[in-house]
Amino acid sequence: MSATTHAAHAAHANDPSTLADRYLAAWNETDAARRRELIALAWTESATYVDPLMRGDGHAGIDAMIAGVQSRFPGFRFRRVTPVDAHGPHLRFTWELGPDGDAALVVGTDFATVGADGRLQSMTGFIDRAPEGLG
Repeated sequence: MSATTHAAHAAHANDPSTLADRYLAAWNETDAARRRELIALAWTESATYVDPLMRGDGHAGIDAMIAGVQSRFPGFRFRRVTPVDAHGPHLRFTWELGPDGDAALVVGTDFATVGADGRLQSMTGFIDRAPEGLG
């Protein structure tokens, strides 16, 4: 995607809720090509994601990490369950993961830093609740 296209999308991504929802849409997208497009819209090329269970660096690393989670939890969906708190370039929100239409099995809180272009530069995730033996 060109820098001009990213800039056009960044105007919409400056809304913290839109950016968080775009981020979660990538986690829920099972079509690999579409997921990579969503990752490019939500993340800078040098972005990093880390939580207690995994790490992804750059678009390819984040894509591989998401594909691994989808493989481990087929049919599960991420849902944002709190408003997005924003302070300068920082975001915080809570999400849940569970079977589509059923109770969540995992709940977590993500903390992000947004880059100058309005896309995610880094994300640190915390697992607030998970079944025993998840890790």
